[in-house]
Amino acid sequence: QVQLVESGGGSVQAGGSLRLSCAASGRTASTNSIGWFRQAPGKEREGVAAIYTDDGSSYYADSVKGRFTISDDNAKNTVYPQMNSLKPDDQGMYYCATGWGSPLTVSSSWFRAVEYEYWGQGNQVTVSS
Repeated sequence: QVQLVESGGGSVQAGGSLRLSCAASGRTASTNSIGWFRQAPGKEREGVAAIYTDDGSSYYADSVKGRFTISDDNAKNTVYPQMNSLKPDDQGMYYCATGWGSPLTVSSSWFRAVEYEYWGQGNQVTVSS
């Protein structure tokens, strides 16, 4: 089992920044990718970004490229999505998730929720215009 604890959500004005964090514990050696998803009311959950912890490769949805970056601290088993230039459309509940995948699977399917086995509790991000 792997447990994920998220923090860092909150409220910010459009154009502002937030840094989330996702700390993993338990059998973390059984996982090698961490994804971030968000879900706004009435919308489907969408993949925002992911990092392949074996080599540090990162992946982003087109809607956040150039504004969001994701980094990891392997010593702390923690991943940090940095969200800049936030827009009202970025508002939603943000979830981190982790699982194991081959490099090809992670690079081609990082945005698919089914690829992840363990999920965090979610963290609300509110962006006011």
